[in-house]
Amino acid sequence: MVKTCARVKQSARKIKEKSKICLLVSADWRGWLEHMAVAAATGIRADPETSGLEAPLLDDVVEGVVNYKGLPVNRSESGKWRSAAFIIGVEVAERFAYYGISANLITFLTGPLGQSTAAAAENVNLWSGTSMLLPLLGAFVADSYLGRYRTIALSSLLYIVGLGLLTLSALLLSSSSTDCIVAVNTTSCSPSQLQVIFFFFSLYLVAVAQGGHKPCVQAFGADQFDASDPVELKAKSSFFNWWYFGLCAGTMATLLILSYIQDNLSWVLGFGIPCIVMGIALFIFLLGTLTYRFDIKGDQTSPFIRIGQVFIRAVRNWQTTPSAISNEEEAQGTLPNRGSLQFKFLNKALVSPDGSKEEGKVCSITEVEEAKAVLRLVPILCTCLAYAVVFSQSSTLFTKQGVTMDRSIGSSFKVPAASLQSFISFTIVIIIPIYDRVLVPVARAITRKPAGITMLQRIGTGVLLSAISMVIAAIVEKKRLEIASAYGLIDEPDATVPMSVWWLVPQYVLFGIADVFTMVGLQEFFYDQVPRELKSIGLALYLSIFGIGSFLSSFLISIIAKVTGGDGRYSWFSSNLNRAHLDYFYWLLGGISAVAFVAYVYFAKSYIYNRPHFREEKVEKLLCEYCIANEY
Repeated sequence: MVKTCARVKQSARKIKEKSKICLLVSADWRGWLEHMAVAAATGIRADPETSGLEAPLLDDVVEGVVNYKGLPVNRSESGKWRSAAFIIGVEVAERFAYYGISANLITFLTGPLGQSTAAAAENVNLWSGTSMLLPLLGAFVADSYLGRYRTIALSSLLYIVGLGLLTLSALLLSSSSTDCIVAVNTTSCSPSQLQVIFFFFSLYLVAVAQGGHKPCVQAFGADQFDASDPVELKAKSSFFNWWYFGLCAGTMATLLILSYIQDNLSWVLGFGIPCIVMGIALFIFLLGTLTYRFDIKGDQTSPFIRIGQVFIRAVRNWQTTPSAISNEEEAQGTLPNRGSLQFKFLNKALVSPDGSKEEGKVCSITEVEEAKAVLRLVPILCTCLAYAVVFSQSSTLFTKQGVTMDRSIGSSFKVPAASLQSFISFTIVIIIPIYDRVLVPVARAITRKPAGITMLQRIGTGVLLSAISMVIAAIVEKKRLEIASAYGLIDEPDATVPMSVWWLVPQYVLFGIADVFTMVGLQEFFYDQVPRELKSIGLALYLSIFGIGSFLSSFLISIIAKVTGGDGRYSWFSSNLNRAHLDYFYWLLGGISAVAFVAYVYFAKSYIYNRPHFREEKVEKLLCEYCIANEY
């Protein structure tokens, strides 16, 4: 205890700098701390039980959060699963709406809009990429101005408007197609330029809404669990599993129901149902308002601006010698953990070019640590891009493959090609409970880690599985081309290849297993490894992986189509898939994924996790502050 107090006095300056809000110690805590401190000072062994004093339970008030009225919240009356259930319900509905558009979009583009396979695949990837990059803007708005709750509510309203316009667009296209068929002298049935523009405007309005909705809903859900409480910390780890379970349940319902409606009944109804579902989602979200925990928004500068200033000032001070940064600060732990030893060039933001440390001209240590925390994520983000490129194929090229194959069940029913994606969701729904209830407890008993295995180990497992899925996809496509050739269907693109569509199931199932590891792992990793104020940014960075991956996929398809096509040749992505070579593309992606996996393992081994904050550290902090106040 004496050593603890000595260490506390030595690092008092650090505590005073980092503690901007004084902790109020209750009377029970004050008595217990005084007993322990006096015992340490006198050399008498402290025994609270024999002295009649027991360490009291931590106050039921949750630190750092308030209720919807701005008042402190009790642990027993707010947050946790009671709030998370509402938020998971919202995500189920939102994913139902989103995948109601994206899962079968390539079919709509090549059907009612009359685009080629390559053009449709590029447009789907561009839209998907934009949808996944816009969360960076949504996170900025939420963390800097509106807060997550308001951003979710406004984004949901925008979502409903976008889906309503998309339904109207499909209605107009449907009406014009009918008029075209009825008209006797009509020479072209292509939609007008105005109709195409209106459709894509509606489509990208949904992308903007999703950009505000996606990073905030998940971060807001995770905020309902206090990471400083060991029990709630474990529950939060499970939250990410069950969050993805609910997400995939909504996706599976979309793929099974809406794909059939869109292919066989009406695109108007196929887009209108998601609009109604989003209205229900907004109602569910507002219903849980009384139970939510809201982060206290301080008066600090926007986290985006703070982090940007660190990089700008570090560059300006590039010529500043390291001696200008006090070695004493590092020795006393002002730069608090092993992660501070990384990216030491950012420490130059702690001083001005003349070596002074005048307030307002330099960055604080906390700001530098925030910048380092974000920068540490970059290598992981980059090495996961290959996984995102592979992921984007499930809703584009896989679907086009399925259209050419035998999808019959019985004599009259045909399986919608887009509904095959439900095997991904179905696999996830089956595997997540097994992972959460069986594998995690077993791994936890072996590794003594709350989550069983580390987040990076979990992500890496999925990256490896995605590379294997591409190998399987390439083999299946090669088999499909061989059967098409054997039956003389090479030049009959609309003919059904006598090969069961169920051959595609293994690659979808492997995708689902990979998602359980990588997708959930990335969500938890990018939420957990950023400072509290940057949680939305962390999840937006996770989503940006798939946005950039979609753009990269679109870029690859465009370049390869130009290189392999032309001069009368059939490209790898020819509209006649029996003349195309998707198998070559899958082999290429498998090779890229293998290289990316090796790079990922290298960076994952050198990654330094942010230090978790448990309740024991709160006790130590209270004790340390008491020692300082009483000069022990």
